[in-house]
Amino acid sequence: MQQQTRLALTGFLSTSVTYGPARMGFGLFLPQFRESFALSSETAGLIASGAFFAFVLTVVLAGAMTARTGPRAPVVLAAMLAVAGMALVAGAQSTGMLAAGVVLAGSSAGLSWSPFNNASNRLVPAPARPGVLSTVSTGTTVGVALAGALALAAAFTGVGWRAVWALFAGVGVAAGLVAASALRPLAGGDGFGAQGRDIRALLSRDMLPLCLAAGAFGMTAAIYISFAADWVVRSGKMAVLPPDAVGPVLFMAYGLFGLTGLFTGALERRLGLVLLLRVIFLCAAVSLALVALVPGILAAVIVSAGLQGICVMTISAVLSFWSARLFPAMPAWSFTAALLAVATGSVVGPAAAGIVMTRVGTPESFLAAAALALISAAVLRSRRIRTAPADPA
Repeated sequence: MQQQTRLALTGFLSTSVTYGPARMGFGLFLPQFRESFALSSETAGLIASGAFFAFVLTVVLAGAMTARTGPRAPVVLAAMLAVAGMALVAGAQSTGMLAAGVVLAGSSAGLSWSPFNNASNRLVPAPARPGVLSTVSTGTTVGVALAGALALAAAFTGVGWRAVWALFAGVGVAAGLVAASALRPLAGGDGFGAQGRDIRALLSRDMLPLCLAAGAFGMTAAIYISFAADWVVRSGKMAVLPPDAVGPVLFMAYGLFGLTGLFTGALERRLGLVLLLRVIFLCAAVSLALVALVPGILAAVIVSAGLQGICVMTISAVLSFWSARLFPAMPAWSFTAALLAVATGSVVGPAAAGIVMTRVGTPESFLAAAALALISAAVLRSRRIRTAPADPA
């Protein structure tokens, strides 16, 4: 039990840094970045998509590194990339430097999560894995909430955004040191084809619903975290908060409500996988519609951010244990495939949304994302989804 707890907390800290400020800090501070670097919506969308594209590359690298060296090396490398990227953002003097820092920091997320599927398979009994993996994934919420709190404190104390990003980098150093120590016993990989395992099995029909759900989730979530705070500020309708406080409040609600992800395993046991997924996508649609239509009502914005946090954290945990159940012999690779689908949607989403915002309008881009979430909820059917390995022929 002590070993399980240590693993869960190490993963929690790792994802809190890499999926918190390293991955989502750009959206949190986009209003300030617009002012400091004169960013257009299209440029902001391209920077966000660039970070998510780097995430695609490191997701693949994480699978290869975990198979060859075990989970410790990719998780420690993730912390190093997060620290380097956030430090670069803190010292950025041009749009190019800002973009490079955001991309480097965002790449860290691809390395920090899937290795814990491998680690949990080695150390944690099967019945306890959903709980451990839910804890790992929910680290994001704490990272986002704390990042929002720091940004809020900076807004009311006059401390600049650069100091906050420097502090983010310092926390990343601590996360790397913890991971290096806690994962030391898990040396050595499991190979690419050991014991008859073959990653070509991931091309099976059973993987298609998972990847489609992951891709849709990636698109809608990336659009929200990249542009929601910026839109609330640019709409000019939020009279009860100063502009610099909007992003922090929104992301704090996102993170705190996202703690619901800790209970994903229990929710899935009660509702079943398919119904849980449909509820998640329906809530995502409501979240996107609220921020599109009523950006000037604080309560609605908080509900929108909270729903988005709940959706992101619960579906993140679902993808983790769903993929592990389908391919228990190669949990890191199956989750890597799921994350690739998420990453693909994340690359397409912000870039497309930035173009729509410039040429049509910002509310329309959020409503289009809400429509995608509704379609995803509608097409999910129990008969199309397998939640366990297929029986051998």
